Amino acid sequence: MTNGTDERYHVRSVSRAAQVLEHLATATDGMTVTEVARVTGGSKSSIFSTLQTLESHGLVSSEGEGPQRRYFLGLALARYGEIAVNRVSIRDVALPELRRLTDETHLSSRVAKPERGHAVIVGRVDAPASVRFDLHMGQRELPHCSGLGKAVTAELDDDTARALLDSAGMPARTRKTITDPDELIAQLADVRRRGYAVDDEEDAEGIYCVGAVARNHRGECAGAISVTGLKLDVTEDRLHELGELVRKHADRISARLGWS
Repeated sequence: MTNGTDERYHVRSVSRAAQVLEHLATATDGMTVTEVARVTGGSKSSIFSTLQTLESHGLVSSEGEGPQRRYFLGLALARYGEIAVNRVSIRDVALPELRRLTDETHLSSRVAKPERGHAVIVGRVDAPASVRFDLHMGQRELPHCSGLGKAVTAELDDDTARALLDSAGMPARTRKTITDPDELIAQLADVRRRGYAVDDEEDAEGIYCVGAVARNHRGECAGAISVTGLKLDVTEDRLHELGELVRKHADRISARLGWS
C-alpha cells in the first residue's frame, strides 16, 4: 500500500511519469534525459519516451537540442493546479485537524475563512463536555477582540489594518477589550512574530480564544483555526501553550493546502 492506494492497480509507466515530474519540480535549471534517467533509475530510451509524451500534453517543456536538451515543468500543470486549488475547501481540510485538536485539548475548536477583513465561521467541533458555547456557523468575528479575528487581521499591513478597524469599529465588549488602534496594532506585531493570537476575555467575560492562521499554496491567509474555553483558573502561560499547539495544527492544515 502506498499513499492509501493498492499497488496492485498501479500502472508502471504512469508512476514513472509522476516520478519524472517530481524531479523536474526541484530542478530550477531543468534536466537532461541523462540526468532524469540517473535519478529515476530508468533507461534513457524509456525516459526519453516519457518526456516526449508528457511534452505532447503540455506537462513538460524543453529547450535546446540533442543530448544537451533540457526539460522543465510545463504550463499545463499550472492550469491543473489552479483547478485543484479552487476545489479545496478550507472547512473540509481543517475539520479532521480540528477533531484531533479538540481530542488533544478537550476544548471546542473552530475554523473560519477571511471575508472582507473579517473571520467568518465555517466549521466547528464541540468539546466533549457539558458546556456549549454560542459559536454559530456564518458568524463574523470582530477583528479587534476575538482570537480568530485578530489572527486574520494580523495578516494585513498596518495601514490596511487601521482602515479595517476604522470601518468595523472597536466596541468595548468587556472591560479587557482593546479599543485603542495603536495598542492593537502593536499587539498584531506580536501575533505575526509568534504565529497565534490570544483573546483573553476580550470578546466575552470568562471566555478565552486562541487562533492561528492557515496558509494556501501561495503563503496567503486561507483561513484560521481556534480553540475556545472557560477562563476560570487558566494561566497566561497556559494560553501561550495552547497558542503553540493551535499554530502547530494550523501549520498541518497549511501543508495540506500546499504551503511549505
